[in-house]
Amino acid sequence: MPIKQLLKRSAGWLYLNSPLGRRQLQGAGVILMLHRVLADDQAAALPHRNELCVGPLAFGHLLFWLKRHFDCVPLMELLNNPGNADRPRVALTFDDGWRDNALNAFALLQRHRVPASIFLSTDFIGSRQRFWWESLGETLWGSHGDAPRQQLVEVLRQMDLAPPQECLADPDEQRRSQALAHYLQTLKRLSPQILGQLTDACPEEPLPQAMDWHQVRAMENSGLINFGPHGASHTILTRLDDQRLDQELRRSREALDNGCQQPLPVYCYPNGDHDQRVREHLTEHRYPFALGTGAGLYRGHGDPLALPRFGVSQRTASRPELLAWRIARGARA
Repeated sequence: MPIKQLLKRSAGWLYLNSPLGRRQLQGAGVILMLHRVLADDQAAALPHRNELCVGPLAFGHLLFWLKRHFDCVPLMELLNNPGNADRPRVALTFDDGWRDNALNAFALLQRHRVPASIFLSTDFIGSRQRFWWESLGETLWGSHGDAPRQQLVEVLRQMDLAPPQECLADPDEQRRSQALAHYLQTLKRLSPQILGQLTDACPEEPLPQAMDWHQVRAMENSGLINFGPHGASHTILTRLDDQRLDQELRRSREALDNGCQQPLPVYCYPNGDHDQRVREHLTEHRYPFALGTGAGLYRGHGDPLALPRFGVSQRTASRPELLAWRIARGARA
């Protein structure tokens, strides 16, 4: 284990078990941000998946660890009653609405009796519409075979978006995966139209990438899972003009009103991006809370339309002392 990671894990353990850490966390709220729970931990650990994915063993380990150190509560209980608890509280949130939330995460949440809130990109739910970063990433990784990968590479070259050679040919799997992760980050600047064209150049998945409304209702009926909006099309809200922004907010609300019994009054920004104009529009659409991606503890202070969250990856789920180290840094923010 790298010495830097060992030092962070040690610092995280000391923080949770020290008088200073216990004082800082007393009555505080921690909101965690997850995305996917894959069926395999080794697959989740690759760098181009690690930030958005955890495996089932790591996720189960994380839930056990959280219950030992925190009270695991629904998101709205944490938001509506800040500071009214002796022990620190944690609320789990999932972004996007991936199908594996229903197939893999839900069973583990039920087993450990840990509630969670899932924020849906509603255009994808119950459809064959695909998340571009998954389709492009797995095609370039070669998950669908060499021929589809070469076809996509040719399309990217024709659009002057050729991936670096390290993404495709580095014999070291870790370096190749890391290069792919960096490359996918550069594509976030592209318009939704171009990303859609690139996604269309990728092979179809045998199953939809997102869950369907039947799965949503079954999870909601368990009493353990609540749902909120994460955009309709997952378009970054700061890039939309006022009319398209209102349409995006309205469409996601209407879909949730039709598909869920009691949608959360909490918006979750795609990619975490927001500004003053976006927050003003959220207020007009009667959202009292919104989730960002900045790290920090929740104590009921600050802007309720820019709530802090700590991201969870395969690395931090399997080694939660690293997550404790991040929480300690966020407590000082």
